[in-house]
Amino acid sequence: MDYPAVRTCWKRHGDFKERFDASIHRDRAWHVMTRTSRCHFVLLFSDFDTSCDRLPEHLRYLSVTIICGDNLPLTGPPVNVTCNIFINSFGSITETTMDYRLNVFLRQQWNDPRLAYKEYPDDSLDLDPSMLDSIWKPDLFFANEKGANFHEVTTDNKLLRIFQNGNVLYSIRLTLTLSCPMDLKNFPMDSQTCTMQLESFGYTMNDLIFEWLDVGALQVADDLTLPQFVLKEEKGLGYCTKHYNTGKFTCIEVKFYLERQMGYYLIQMYIPSLLTVILSWVSFWINMDAAPARVGLGITTVLTMTTQSSGSRASLPKVSYVKAIDIWMAVCLLFVFAALLEYAAVNFVSRQHKEFFRLRKKLKEQQRQRTQASGDGTAKGKSVSGNDAPRGNMAHQCTACAREEELVQQGLLFHSFGLALSAEGAPEMDATPVFADLPPGLGFYDIRRRFVDRAKRIDTVARAVFPMSFLMFNVLYWLTYKVLRHEDLLAKL
Repeated sequence: MDYPAVRTCWKRHGDFKERFDASIHRDRAWHVMTRTSRCHFVLLFSDFDTSCDRLPEHLRYLSVTIICGDNLPLTGPPVNVTCNIFINSFGSITETTMDYRLNVFLRQQWNDPRLAYKEYPDDSLDLDPSMLDSIWKPDLFFANEKGANFHEVTTDNKLLRIFQNGNVLYSIRLTLTLSCPMDLKNFPMDSQTCTMQLESFGYTMNDLIFEWLDVGALQVADDLTLPQFVLKEEKGLGYCTKHYNTGKFTCIEVKFYLERQMGYYLIQMYIPSLLTVILSWVSFWINMDAAPARVGLGITTVLTMTTQSSGSRASLPKVSYVKAIDIWMAVCLLFVFAALLEYAAVNFVSRQHKEFFRLRKKLKEQQRQRTQASGDGTAKGKSVSGNDAPRGNMAHQCTACAREEELVQQGLLFHSFGLALSAEGAPEMDATPVFADLPPGLGFYDIRRRFVDRAKRIDTVARAVFPMSFLMFNVLYWLTYKVLRHEDLLAKL
């Protein structure tokens, strides 16, 4: 069998060179067909020497056929381009910019009968990538692309293969940054769906149609791993035909289903905030007289939660809706702030015995002044006319009534503690109806002990109420976001 000698040679045409792979036979010619946007050229070469060095002298055109303009066949079915993708790596998924990065091998296959050949015995020819400029290629682009890079190390990462029947295989390696709109309501327990859309830019569906390969349309590297997500095996292959003012253009898409792994957020956000809330409860066991310790602990936990809440939002976009992590941080901040306010209430109650005795002293002074004023008013009333006496008595009575009402209103607080501003039965206090409820013989230390016991009861109740409330919140929170909403998201995918 006569096998051709294959040489890659340069042919000079005037001021430029042409590189081509020439299959040189002893007794036959070799055809090279190329095409531009409006014309295609059929060049017939002949050579009987296998030396590339002597090629410019012996290689000559036997004929040149040029078909241009209206001579091209403009009717016929559209070209079907079959696509498949191999995902080499799936890079970072960024929530702030809502995009993802991946490295792929994009393969396109179509049939061009003008490139069919019979002279070469092999089933296919692997051509140099520079020949891509000499043949027709689909004008594919990525509709949701933000940025892309070709790879040229160590050479152009492109493959061009032509088969005997005219089928053309074109493969290229790309690094793409594609947009991925995200719904972060369930963050960080969310699942996202990111798409890749492949579309024709200039050819309508009357000229060009993209379709997925029947078997193995989307392949993933075996060792592919993502830092925060799990790429599910289900891939949504479909069509996304686009309708514009310029016509209807072919479009195919693939959907990647990603489920977030929240291990990072458990370690960096949830567990530290949980420990901060528990730390704020330590103040319930600290003596109420240790005001610097309890206030310092409360302020520290509040500031810590504020810092953690700000840190959780730093890596997220400024969206208008509430996320799951926002609810968690807000409730944790509410609990530590409530623990600080609880000590404020305890401190206020424990010091009310001082206010109690201050009001008793004030009431005694008011009673003394009222008694003295009544005596003076009676003596003065005898020396004034009959018309002025009732007016003066009425004024004194109104003043006394207002003072008594004010003291009674201030004393309502102490009725809630089982105390009253009463001194009846106590030798050191005057007999007044306002003090009627005070037990006989109750001294300063007994009254103080009553208020301190009430303040201690607040601490005791808080030791049980705060943990139980936070436990109930955790049950509702994790049940809602990890179970109920997670099932709803899975049903939508």
